[in-house]
Amino acid sequence: MPENRVTWEQIKNWREAEPIFALTAYDYPTARLLDEAGVDILHVGDSLGMTVLGCADTVDVTISDMAHHTKAVARARRRALVTADLPCQTYATPVDAVCNARLLVAAGTDAVKIEGGADIVPQIRALSAAGIPVMGHIGLLPQRIRDEGGIYRKKGRTDAEVQRLREDAVAVQEAGVFAIVLEAVVSEVAVELTRRLAVPTIGIASGAGMRGQIRVIHDVLGLTPWFDFPHVKPVVNLAAEIKDAVRQLKRQF
Repeated sequence: MPENRVTWEQIKNWREAEPIFALTAYDYPTARLLDEAGVDILHVGDSLGMTVLGCADTVDVTISDMAHHTKAVARARRRALVTADLPCQTYATPVDAVCNARLLVAAGTDAVKIEGGADIVPQIRALSAAGIPVMGHIGLLPQRIRDEGGIYRKKGRTDAEVQRLREDAVAVQEAGVFAIVLEAVVSEVAVELTRRLAVPTIGIASGAGMRGQIRVIHDVLGLTPWFDFPHVKPVVNLAAEIKDAVRQLKRQF
């Protein structure tokens, strides 16, 4: 292992001046470029269902899909920590969680991420006992979006939701996660959780004030113009540049 490789222990005990910088990656060239640019975490997200496979959401992504893309990202990485999502329906029980996580570890991931709070504590403990590092994920849970009628909305708007977030955050921390993604959590609540927790929080669509941020690379690069996410503004418009380049190429033939 290269001496400067980021480890899950470093993320858990992050003391760098700069915040944790995480981006999704699903293929070799993108992962290699992001790694060379200094990304701390290359996350193979089940968001690949929407960004790469053309699915309406992340629910139908399979463990085979995840393993396939994890292999490509792992081949590219030199410095960054590689994490990968356990997709929907692959960690219903602790045994399922460990069996499927081992497939992703064999594909090259350093750690897995699973969605949920107090309800998945047994799975987190089983993974940790098996020597597989776990990143938590609370707030908006994309794998359960169909249970909410397909509506993506902020969490932490009511007293009951805030209390649930507090309980879930503490539960997954005590179960052994090394970091927790806070997705679409009301900003003030996300900051409160960050202050309460010993492990770092990594935000997406939850405002500032967390110890790190994660974004979907396709959204950042403007490759998904059919999606309009208020929490991310593309830094470039590659969709338009690609179409323009292809039109120029067509005229050359």
